Amino acid sequence: MAKTIAAVATGNSVSGIGIIRISGDNAIEIADKVFKAVDGTPLSSLKGYTAKFGNVYCDGESFDNAVALVFRNPKSYTGEDVVELSVHGGIFIVEKTLEAVFSAGAVPAQAGEFTKRAFLNGKMDLAQAEGVAALISAQGQEAAKASFNLLQGSLSNKISQVLDELINCSASMAAWVDYPDEEIPDLEENTLKEILENSAASLSELLKNYENGAVMTQGVDTAIVGRPNAGKSTLMNMLSGAQKSIVTHIEGTTRDIVENSVRLGNLVLHLSDTAGIRESDDIVESIGIKKAIDKMNSASLILAVFDSSDTLNDDDRMLIESCKGKPCVAVVNKTDLQRKIDLSQIKTYFDKIVYISAKNNEGTQELEQAVKELLGVENFDSSQPILANQRQKLCVSNAYNYICQAIDGVQMGITYDAINVMIDSAVDELLSLTGKKATEEVVNNIFSRFCVGK
Repeated sequence: MAKTIAAVATGNSVSGIGIIRISGDNAIEIADKVFKAVDGTPLSSLKGYTAKFGNVYCDGESFDNAVALVFRNPKSYTGEDVVELSVHGGIFIVEKTLEAVFSAGAVPAQAGEFTKRAFLNGKMDLAQAEGVAALISAQGQEAAKASFNLLQGSLSNKISQVLDELINCSASMAAWVDYPDEEIPDLEENTLKEILENSAASLSELLKNYENGAVMTQGVDTAIVGRPNAGKSTLMNMLSGAQKSIVTHIEGTTRDIVENSVRLGNLVLHLSDTAGIRESDDIVESIGIKKAIDKMNSASLILAVFDSSDTLNDDDRMLIESCKGKPCVAVVNKTDLQRKIDLSQIKTYFDKIVYISAKNNEGTQELEQAVKELLGVENFDSSQPILANQRQKLCVSNAYNYICQAIDGVQMGITYDAINVMIDSAVDELLSLTGKKATEEVVNNIFSRFCVGK
């Protein structure tokens, strides 16, 4: 018998309500020791999806009103008996309720243990479970939609379609190879090749859309770079909607990297406001400049800021040279002032140029469109299946490679038993993605990244 677990299912902060989730064979019995309905009805007599209002108790004394919601197995999130106790959301009250539940016989849930039990009890597969984590961390509308579709089984259904084709193909080939004396029809080469090519195409589409999906669901590591006083910190504050970076007229004010995650339309940018890039004899400033260059080299997106009210100087030209071959938007700032900048060199080296006044909060929509076009996500469709992380990508990539090897084998006339080995290897990779053949180590690693209450 699995232990009955409990944890706070809401955030660790003051709120309107706090929820303590209890799951396991003794969940209802334990909840009955802590909660008493005002009409005297024990929770053990309730059907699933039934709620009661009452009080929670500790050492025989009530300390808060509560609502108890009962779920009966297998029709619960975890597939076990579950009780959720909703109390007032003060931190002390929530913690005291949880302590009372522990005293009644529950044990603390581990990170992600509720969802892990849902997976182990067949309520969802591993890809859907990872959709739960993605949905919790979603910071934008498109990310939330894509994550919810993952939870609803969009990726799982896509993988299942490929698996069905491959498994049926493998079974036919294995039967023909293992029982040559039986009258089992041979799988025609054209039919085999068509099945493999269709499967490869489906997996290739998932791989092709991985980067776009990652951009929308995980956000973009973004470096704001430029010479001193170009307006980098003002741009950071404009996008943040708050003063995250110190802004002065003095060059070199920003000495270290200032970081913040912001929403730019439906995109999430993990911003880093860096020190102004220039030649400097100041030891501290030089360290900041080196960090800025390192950040620019590792970022997935660069916002290169130029001062339109001044002419280009050697620092600007050094920045332009550093941006070559990198995903970069040229942000021409201070459009509220008289223009002195010569844009011809910027237009030569940058495909995407945006004109803004960070001080006056002008140009945000134009910047959003330019970033989306640069990253290739302007037409992102959140309803389509996506790969949520590197683990899923690796499984699909490995399966795709095995299928391509099988296609090559068919064309070269390799025996069916050898081709079937490649197909079976592809099947194993896809089963690992959905969790049907995932190792215990992989499963534990995935759920260890969840929060405790989920």
